[in-house]
Amino acid sequence: MIEVYIDGASAGDPGLSGAGVYVKVGNGTTHSYRFPIGTMSNHEAEFRALIHGLELCIENNWNIVSFRTDSQAVESAVDKRYAKDKRYTKLLEEALHLSEQLDLFFIKWIPSKQNKIADELARQAIQLNKRPSDA
Repeated sequence: MIEVYIDGASAGDPGLSGAGVYVKVGNGTTHSYRFPIGTMSNHEAEFRALIHGLELCIENNWNIVSFRTDSQAVESAVDKRYAKDKRYTKLLEEALHLSEQLDLFFIKWIPSKQNKIADELARQAIQLNKRPSDA
């Protein structure tokens, strides 16, 4: 089973945001991804990280996956298939649609201290947002 660690971060709420995805493949191989995702709220960034992670799984034919997130909002919304805050309904629907394309999909909440790599990738992605405008 592939382990996918996801995190979203925002420099402000809303603010420049990034998504980080860290993947552990069964043979010990790891993959790190950073996605600058523009200006949004922290919760939106968390959902975007989930979507990016799911897209990566589909693209790489990783069909049996266990996602790990430190966002209780994302984990709860996916588990219940319902976003309490209506602003996230479309993001949740997109994530659920993607997850249905996988053979087996789990999502589990983990403490932030167990999600440090994905958090760092998300923070690096925020910096990538800034680079084009600095040129």
